[in-house]
Amino acid sequence: MKQAGTFEELHRVSRPVCLAAGFFDGMHLGHQKVIRQTVMNARKVDGEAWVMTFDRHPLRVLNPQAAPRLLTSFRHKMRMLEHLEVDGCLAIPFNRKFAQCKPQDFIAQLKACSPPLQEIMVGRNWRFGQQGKGSARMLAAQCRNLIKVSVARPAVYRGETISSTRTRFSIVRGNLDEAERMLGRPFSILGNVIHGRTVGRQLGYPTANMDTENEVLPPFGVYAVMAWTPPYLLPAVLSLGTRPTFRDAGEGPCMEVHLLDYEGDLYGHDIEVFFIKHIRDEHAFTCREELREQIARDVKQARSILRKTRGTVIDWLTRYTGGNQVSDVSRQEAAEMRRKS
Repeated sequence: MKQAGTFEELHRVSRPVCLAAGFFDGMHLGHQKVIRQTVMNARKVDGEAWVMTFDRHPLRVLNPQAAPRLLTSFRHKMRMLEHLEVDGCLAIPFNRKFAQCKPQDFIAQLKACSPPLQEIMVGRNWRFGQQGKGSARMLAAQCRNLIKVSVARPAVYRGETISSTRTRFSIVRGNLDEAERMLGRPFSILGNVIHGRTVGRQLGYPTANMDTENEVLPPFGVYAVMAWTPPYLLPAVLSLGTRPTFRDAGEGPCMEVHLLDYEGDLYGHDIEVFFIKHIRDEHAFTCREELREQIARDVKQARSILRKTRGTVIDWLTRYTGGNQVSDVSRQEAAEMRRKS
């Protein structure tokens, strides 16, 4: 996927460009609807589908205390855009100077990109320019006969518009099923595997310690998850919390993933974990042996949960990535699971 940081770079694209505009935190079903339609429209004119977004949430600059915690890091969002077959991303650096840009000046910059810019697709509540004074209606009026402006209908769940705020609230409350229905996939966290204290290995359950990028986390506890390190999708048990059993655990939350029936060196690799089901809350144990026995029970319960859901997750991941990044072995396993069910 191509990346650009200025409107001038977009002007250098030789083919027609259809542009989806928005911040797209979480990439929920409403966001996917805007982007998928943009991709479809671009293919119809033998053009390129691009996404226009910001490198950070505007409130991080304008009012940091009011800025929401993000569902997806910028890097995670870029990976998701690639899965949706987006050709390029215009990631505009958001700073105070850009925040003072008047709607008319913003529109002028867009006009300067046409051609190749042919269409802009946005969500119903999309705003732009200083203090958000610009609207899709204003943009359409001033770009008439030059750039087509389309507004996508919102995606709805239980009679209400799906939003990043609703999704964020569901995850923080631990309502993973509700979050999955709004995201169109299990909630996931992307992180890099870092060195830990090898406590899990000493207990007989080696873990991959994740340096997480997400700002929104579900409640502390133990979860059955599917861990994706392309091209493999692996069943796993995840522990999220402060490790209260150990006095020197540290202050910040720790995320540890025990991959079931897997041996290998993952240090420095990215893992995306998909939260399938909460197993239990976090609590302290009186000794390591008591913790080891509980982990064994957690693993047994996770196996039972993931045995029933793995095929569904693999199917979703195969569709989401175009089938190119999920291992053939995993797809065969999913097909066998469906045949036996």
